[in-house]
Amino acid sequence: MRFLRQLDAEYEPELDLHLVLDNYGTHKTPHVQRWLKRHPRFKVHFIPTSSSWLNLVERWFGDLTGKAVRRGSFVSVPDLVAAIEAFIAHW
Repeated sequence: MRFLRQLDAEYEPELDLHLVLDNYGTHKTPHVQRWLKRHPRFKVHFIPTSSSWLNLVERWFGDLTGKAVRRGSFVSVPDLVAAIEAFIAHW
């Protein structure tokens, strides 16, 4: 909800905002649905449930896992965090 409110505040009121979402349950709660109904400029588009390749977040985390985390040997949480931050810096 905080993200939706932030978008609502940062973009001019006359603009329609199109949100492309996966089908995760938090996007469809009654609270979110009521908020969206009160803010009709938000146009919600759900990707098909069988199309994880369309979900860029899943692709990004797949890249992170495959290129920075999976084969790493981390002796501490700070080492893991450093590897993730290095991946992000070069992404």
